[in-house]
Amino acid sequence: MATRRIVDEPAYILHAYDWSESSLILDVFTCHYGRVALVAKGAKKPTSNFRPVLLPLQPLRLAWGLAGEVGQGEIHTLKAAEWVGGHVLPTGDALLSGLYLNELLLRLLAREDTHAQLFDLYAGVVRVLGSGAHGEALEPVLRAFELLLLREIGLLPALDAEPATLGALAPQSRYALVAEGGLRAAAHGERAALTGAQWLVLQRALEQGYTAVLRAVAGAGAPATGELKAQLRALLQYHCGSPLLRTRQLMMDLQSL
Repeated sequence: MATRRIVDEPAYILHAYDWSESSLILDVFTCHYGRVALVAKGAKKPTSNFRPVLLPLQPLRLAWGLAGEVGQGEIHTLKAAEWVGGHVLPTGDALLSGLYLNELLLRLLAREDTHAQLFDLYAGVVRVLGSGAHGEALEPVLRAFELLLLREIGLLPALDAEPATLGALAPQSRYALVAEGGLRAAAHGERAALTGAQWLVLQRALEQGYTAVLRAVAGAGAPATGELKAQLRALLQYHCGSPLLRTRQLMMDLQSL
């Protein structure tokens, strides 16, 4: 049987697993094929051409075969990998943020389910992470990605209405975003909530794309961004299920130190 081969495919490595003493299983996010599992034979050998290339948060071009694979076709064989270049590996909190995005994609995306727009969004965010951005400058970038990721995979409720009452949002009232329930009126003193006007701005921005969402989040100010962060993280964890996201646990451990 002839082996069909995918060539020159834009991709990023989300995670690498040991497969044998010399090989790796790679979970990669690709532009046209979604999340794909590849075996990189001999990648751990000091002389392997794969070894210096197969790094997370770096733009790659990959080639792989689709016949005679491990795992009855679910894991394909990596044939070639080329570093595209463009930015250095993020460091510090930017690196942790990138690994957090990778974990979200691993937990939330089905195998070989194409998300070309999400791939372009991820690539843009990775470029920001590699540009030297750190600290508070990363917060709007991450919140915008979380919103658009949830929307792309159909897990973001409408942000312009309260499902329980089917009524429009009151601009000055505060609403909390909850899993499976969408927006609900915030309880007295509940901090993790935004005003109806803020939710409406985000809903309109979502219809316009990443730049508009980024501006909407950044324009809300640091306090509102922090409240949005808590709600989105709870929603994402709900859909990721147990256990707690490892990168989130690591961030909390570092902050406690």
